[in-house]
Amino acid sequence: MRLSQVLVLLAAEPEERISFRDILAILSERSFAILVVLLGLPNCLPMPPPIPTVSALLLIMIALQMLVRRPEPWFPGVVLRGSVARSDVLRAVKRALPVVSRLERWSRPRLSVFEPRLASLLSAILLLLMSVGMLLAAPLIGQVPYGLAVCLFGLGQIERDGVLVLSGMAAGAVGVALSASFIYGVVEAIRNLV
Repeated sequence: MRLSQVLVLLAAEPEERISFRDILAILSERSFAILVVLLGLPNCLPMPPPIPTVSALLLIMIALQMLVRRPEPWFPGVVLRGSVARSDVLRAVKRALPVVSRLERWSRPRLSVFEPRLASLLSAILLLLMSVGMLLAAPLIGQVPYGLAVCLFGLGQIERDGVLVLSGMAAGAVGVALSASFIYGVVEAIRNLV
């Protein structure tokens, strides 16, 4: 199942609130990568706390599970009971679907230079680094490059497209640069006060 199909299924959910458990049921055991994109999507626009923090923590959990090669995602009950309003899901799907559909038409398997086991390990490490970056990012705008990075990275994994994965890494590098400049600015401001 492609990501665009998953987004359409999510938008078709009839309940007023969609639980994380429902989302996982739609995904079944299909892919960690689809879940990665879904958790990255809310961060592609400036979002108020705690959305970036919650997304980052869930992405860290996913990256760690990928590192130990779990066959399917696992989350504690408190996470599974969490839910999001259907109106928010519809808004996110409406914004994301045209872009995702375009990227799916353009993408294809390419730039596969690592054997699958090594590629899986590197993917988990990169996702972990980007998720920690999202967690430590500057408030409001700082998580946007990481959100884009995670979405491109996840979509690249789904489509086996190394170009999308590299694009995600480039967006992640922009996030690192923004975070570093934010931290530098804070340190300089504190030094000037002292």
